[in-house]
Amino acid sequence: MRAEALKGHLDGLLLATLEDGPRHGYAVKEALYQSTAGRLDLPTGTVYPALHRLEQAGLINGSWSVVDGRRRRTYQLTPQGRTALTQARANWREFAEVITSALRSTPWPVTS
Repeated sequence: MRAEALKGHLDGLLLATLEDGPRHGYAVKEALYQSTAGRLDLPTGTVYPALHRLEQAGLINGSWSVVDGRRRRTYQLTPQGRTALTQARANWREFAEVITSALRSTPWPVTS
């Protein structure tokens, strides 16, 4: 799936990867990949800028650590991020219901 198809939903997806606890940036990308059986393999050029934006918005906190001599930025949800995740899930359910209704195999009304 292409990143463009996720417009408006990427933030919720990234927040969901942090729901169970902190992850470093690459682990966020891998969590999305694993949880979708490889169907969401987002480029790092999509994931990292979005994580920085979520951090600036106060939805996640980031902190630096050193693991095996390498610096890693680890992210975790803030209380505002948990609220935003709940809202993103509600928005997704509503969106999915509307699109499912529109795409059902029932005939569309004819207009003249």
